[in-house]
Amino acid sequence: MAAKVALVTGASSGIGEATALKLRSLGYMVYAAARRLDRMQHLAKSGIKLLAMDVTDDASMQMGINAIIAEAGRIDVLVNNAGYGSYGAVEDVPMDEARAQLDVNVFGAVRLIQLALPGMRTRRSGTIVNITSMGGKIHTPLGAWYHGSKFALEAISDCLRMELQPFGIDVVVIEPGGIGTEWAGIAADKLRQTSGQGPYAVQANAMAQSMAGEDNRKRLSPPQIIADTIARAATAARPRTRYAIGFGAKPMIFLRRILSDRTFDAMMRMATGISRALKAQKA
Repeated sequence: MAAKVALVTGASSGIGEATALKLRSLGYMVYAAARRLDRMQHLAKSGIKLLAMDVTDDASMQMGINAIIAEAGRIDVLVNNAGYGSYGAVEDVPMDEARAQLDVNVFGAVRLIQLALPGMRTRRSGTIVNITSMGGKIHTPLGAWYHGSKFALEAISDCLRMELQPFGIDVVVIEPGGIGTEWAGIAADKLRQTSGQGPYAVQANAMAQSMAGEDNRKRLSPPQIIADTIARAATAARPRTRYAIGFGAKPMIFLRRILSDRTFDAMMRMATGISRALKAQKA
């Protein structure tokens, strides 16, 4: 039987890179997609096919899907991993940046789903894996647009799962906790740029330090555990609808479920160092 075909977005580093390599090791024909081909050249040595794809550009996505269909004839597994964290106070974040966050984290994923689904429906099989975050179930200070994008992708995935059940297509949500990738550093830099000056500066700088500081980096889980989980879901006859995995994911989602809103708010302000920073400012 011909090898199954997988498309992994955001494959130039971190979770996407590890996932592409993992699926390839299991015998999949893997297409790794990212904006910059130069950052993925090492993947080609493992037999992974490279695609230049921008998930905010409809023509780029259509060209990528068409190229896969033309060459491989099908897509069995779509891993929507491309994404980034846009942090900043709601008052400070420009609306163009808010739209960019949704374009990458939500609309790009949904558009690829639309493009991959006709073939999956025809075959009455396939697996769509959407990488959300524990941030799709909890909230952290100054992360409104990031969390909004992940909450949205969670809800879309739930609706999609019900729509596609009659066609034999699985929809799986992966909810990573803290993972040792470039994500935290990029998000912290964006937070400082957006709200590191002005009325939210104390909160923003405390939060950025919490996200990208050395103490936090030591606790982060390796991307490989997410890649292994994605592979487990992709190869399961009946995958779970959700997998919460990585540093803090399960306990944080559990605490959000059982604590009141204000109690959870207070816990997050303490955990991120914001409470301490605000007290120091008043002293």
